Amino acid sequence: MRDAMLPARMTRRHKILLLTGLYVAQGLPFGFFTQALPVLLRDAGLSLKAISATSLLFLPWALKFLWAPFVDHYGTRRQWLLPLQLASVAGALVLAQVDLSSGYVAVLAAAFLFNLIAACQDVATDGLAVRVLDTRERGLANGIQVGAYRIGMIMGGGLLLWIFARTDWSTMFLCMAVLLAFTALPVLALREPPRAARARSENPARVAFGWTRRLRVPGMATFVVLICFYKFGDSMVATLVGPFLRDQGVSKELIALMKGTVGSVASLAGAALGGWYAFRAGRRRALLVCGLLQSASLLFYVAAAFGIGGIAMLWAGNVAEHLLGGMATVALFTLMMDASDPEHAGTDYTLLACAVVFAMGLANFAGATIADAYGYAPAFIAGFLLSVAGCLVLVRGIDARRGPERLQPVWQPP
Repeated sequence: MRDAMLPARMTRRHKILLLTGLYVAQGLPFGFFTQALPVLLRDAGLSLKAISATSLLFLPWALKFLWAPFVDHYGTRRQWLLPLQLASVAGALVLAQVDLSSGYVAVLAAAFLFNLIAACQDVATDGLAVRVLDTRERGLANGIQVGAYRIGMIMGGGLLLWIFARTDWSTMFLCMAVLLAFTALPVLALREPPRAARARSENPARVAFGWTRRLRVPGMATFVVLICFYKFGDSMVATLVGPFLRDQGVSKELIALMKGTVGSVASLAGAALGGWYAFRAGRRRALLVCGLLQSASLLFYVAAAFGIGGIAMLWAGNVAEHLLGGMATVALFTLMMDASDPEHAGTDYTLLACAVVFAMGLANFAGATIADAYGYAPAFIAGFLLSVAGCLVLVRGIDARRGPERLQPVWQPP
């Protein structure tokens, strides 16, 4: 297969530059529409309930597994990525011409389209990453994935809002278009062989349900359960941190500093450390060590919920949660890449990622339910215990070969 020769023709520098640009391109509009847009909508007089309903605009991220098989089977990654990148640029240019006095309907419609474009681009990007990266590079690449996406969010949610505050709506979106155009440049140099004739001629109806066949691959369904359990406990606590800080009397300005600025920097550092550690230590040790460290970070919030440590404990919990959580996320994403078949990379990785998003949603609900009924302390303790259990169960499960067989060569290499 000529496709299998692709990694040898790409330098590591080109791979890093390409993936950095693609993940920044996803994070930039996402950061704007999740962090900056709510501020603008609030200034326009919309209620908090109405603003919260905009979360439905991000539905494409939960449903992207439905079209992932088409991205895998038709065209090359470049044929998907370049038009999607250019569509994002065009969308930003169109929004620069929108008259805000006529209402926010056009902006909300654009938010949905941007999310649809980014979700499609994410399938192609993840599939490309699985195919062009060798086993050792995946840890570093997932550090780039988490870090670059976070940088894009900071630019979209902070930089663009700052530009808007000092200029106007049109200038802000013109700047977004320029930034997105720069992220598309590395794609121009991407060369990937076309799909085999058998892939292009496959029945579209069969392709549409390709994700169900991937889920039936031996060990894949079990692996889905294991990675969901790995993220469940941590997600239970993460969703409660904001309300907990507010109920502890922390001002909104200080919460923004803690979670927005300091938390983002800590997440970037965690992504870099996690990528380096996964590269150096191997999959099993990275999952175990980073997962247990992430669990340990939750103890700061347990202590704070019992009134121990005051604001210093809250700061320590905030930094530890983002730093160690970033490391654990990179370790998990690296293992998810390893579990993805290069011939079905977009579908496999997207299926796993959507399962994690679904599990995090359930964890958010579970954490809120426990906190409402019994208070923050029991919810944080439950999250900590489930986080430890999820880490140990995942490691022991892969040890017992309960995941896809392709994990074994990288899990404990000879």
